[in-house]
Amino acid sequence: MRRLGAAGLAASLGWALACAEPIDSPAPAKTQADRESSSPSDKGDWFSDVTQQARLDFTHLHGGLGERTMVETMGAGGGVFDFDRDGWLDLYLVQSGPLPDTTGSTPQANQLYRNLGPSAEGFVSFANITNETGGGDTGYGMGACFADVDNDGFTDVYVTNFGADRLWRNEGGDRLIDVTESAGIDNPAWGTSCAFADFDRDGCLDLYVVNYVDFRLETHRRCVEDGFHVYCHPDVYQGESDVLYRNRCDGTFDDVTTSSGVRNDDPRESKGLGAVWSDVDDDGDVDLYVTNDSTRNFLYQNNGSSDTFREIGVSSGTAFNDQGVTEAGMGTDAGDVDGDGRFDLFVAHLDFETNTLYRNQGRGMFFDTTAAAGLAAPSMSRVGFGSNLFDADHDGDLDLFVANGHILDNIHQQKPSLTYGQPDQLFVNAGDGKFADRSADAGPHFERTLVGRGSAVADFDNDGDLDLLITHSNQRAILLENRRGSRHPALTLHLESRFGGRDAIGAKVTLVSSTTSTRSQVAEIRSGSSYLSQGDLRIHFGLGPAPEFDHIEIRWPEGEMQTIPEHELAIDRVNIVSQGQR
Repeated sequence: MRRLGAAGLAASLGWALACAEPIDSPAPAKTQADRESSSPSDKGDWFSDVTQQARLDFTHLHGGLGERTMVETMGAGGGVFDFDRDGWLDLYLVQSGPLPDTTGSTPQANQLYRNLGPSAEGFVSFANITNETGGGDTGYGMGACFADVDNDGFTDVYVTNFGADRLWRNEGGDRLIDVTESAGIDNPAWGTSCAFADFDRDGCLDLYVVNYVDFRLETHRRCVEDGFHVYCHPDVYQGESDVLYRNRCDGTFDDVTTSSGVRNDDPRESKGLGAVWSDVDDDGDVDLYVTNDSTRNFLYQNNGSSDTFREIGVSSGTAFNDQGVTEAGMGTDAGDVDGDGRFDLFVAHLDFETNTLYRNQGRGMFFDTTAAAGLAAPSMSRVGFGSNLFDADHDGDLDLFVANGHILDNIHQQKPSLTYGQPDQLFVNAGDGKFADRSADAGPHFERTLVGRGSAVADFDNDGDLDLLITHSNQRAILLENRRGSRHPALTLHLESRFGGRDAIGAKVTLVSSTTSTRSQVAEIRSGSSYLSQGDLRIHFGLGPAPEFDHIEIRWPEGEMQTIPEHELAIDRVNIVSQGQR
């Protein structure tokens, strides 16, 4: 296997190495006329289903036998990471069925797909390499997150299961090795989402694992609503505390759930499904938002040097909706939707609730601005899971994708107006945090009624715009190519930490505009968000039709600041920025 360092990586893909000197001979930037002639018009498909031509053949199986065990309707996710460091994002998809201890059933394994780069059909193609690389976890899978936990430059994989989770160490981009036992990670509960971050800023990535409810097959209950046998509501079972593992920087982890202040053993609470790390108070360390199903959400504010957290969900306004009511709390994401430099929070919910947008007001306060943002009514008849804030059209603000699908496979019998499979939604930001539902012209996929669960945003074909990976319960995974975003230019940054050259998870980047009339943009590098999933770890800024900016400011995870002027960066190419190298 050919392994590439940063320079080799850049040369192989035409990437740009960011440094203090101007970039030598960058590829000529496209003109606006070039973009418009090579991209579909507004009347064409915005997102095109390229699953078949990409040779992605993964189908999720939940293993249900007709008993409607609660776990089978909640999975599954997956995500993207550059397994072999060749500059092309690979796929890891989580499998579930059969149910544990199902007699005579063949175990199903998670699947790793290598990105082979551009195919003859015009998009990239993938090859299933699980048998040769390992990593085919056969637990009853839920989700995954990805990070270089040992700072060797290669991204590792953590898998959440209904049962014991697994940590797979990446051995030089050749194999994934199960190191769960030696790492000291033991989460036997029903794990759902997970996310890595360096919460104590020691240069090693720590891990937060979200747990759902205390459900076991032997405690399965038959639930009936309106005379119909249904999947049970989470109120039927007690909650499970989540777990925080601190990385010792030697390949092992400590369970610091209690000492850090994030333990919640109240059986009426902590029924978690989603999590996202984000520096919501802009003090230089990462905070943590956790969404809980029909119980209050948690916002853990990082206390900094004490390596502890303070739970401020209620006082911050993010525990309930604006009516003071708990909601279903599935997928979540963070991003600056209104251009004020602060990270807002989005949460997807059940039908007859609204998905919720919490606008960050600063000073640890958030307001529920869902209705004012135009997101309330369109979500009332949908059940949202995967949630992604990203600049789909490269106009410089964050748009929103929501993957939809009901919990109940027989919901149409109880409520004829609802369906199990539901169309996904794309909302376009007007620039001020107000959204318009553009699903109708986003492409044929948005007319399908599928059982959406996980979703991840990534530039799979390295063409500068952001594509979508969507996973479904008991159905195939789907890849959507973004065919409209590339009409406007973008700035893409691949940040490498000084710790082993790994992705600089936790870094904050500000794109500072060159005119006062154009707002700045901010972004963070995050591991894990949405629902059971993880997307591209590269920073992506859409620049709109007039790509003018002065410089970027990077706040590295340990607090070091770095400024890079515009002339040292290449538009429409991936800029590799190594921490501390000028």
